[in-house]
Amino acid sequence: MFSKSKINEPGPKASDTDATKTGDAAKSTATDASGAPKAKPAASVLSSDLLITGNLKTSGDIKVEGQVEGDIRAHLLTVGEGATVKGEVVADDVVVNGRIVGRVRGLKVRLTSTARVEGDIIHKTIAIESGAHFEGSVQRQDDPLATGAKKMPTTAAPEVKPAAKG
Repeated sequence: MFSKSKINEPGPKASDTDATKTGDAAKSTATDASGAPKAKPAASVLSSDLLITGNLKTSGDIKVEGQVEGDIRAHLLTVGEGATVKGEVVADDVVVNGRIVGRVRGLKVRLTSTARVEGDIIHKTIAIESGAHFEGSVQRQDDPLATGAKKMPTTAAPEVKPAAKG
């Protein structure tokens, strides 16, 4: 008639958890208040009839099918085949099927055969499929997501004084 609840049972000891496991088994899963595993939130989808003017920032995933005029920062960004992004894109993973006008920074950047990118790409790894259109420069960096872009140091031109007449 009654069953024992697991609410008051102690959880695993620290020594029994991830520290003693190796490989992929060492990855822990997040749990909610009831102890059940949390489901990874689905990607936010910006539909094809949507125009957004402004910046987007999330720690999750975004799939753009419409138009964005502003910067995007996300974990995974997928630009759909009919989508256009005008602004800087910063994400761990960037998959471009549509059009980006602006700088792309990502650990992994992939331009599919339908991609059109007008701007510089700063990446750790990149894949460009045959048929992709790309106009800009490509630069590899170990940490392309760093906020401070590396700039060339500027030096002032030496001051030239006219020769004294005498």
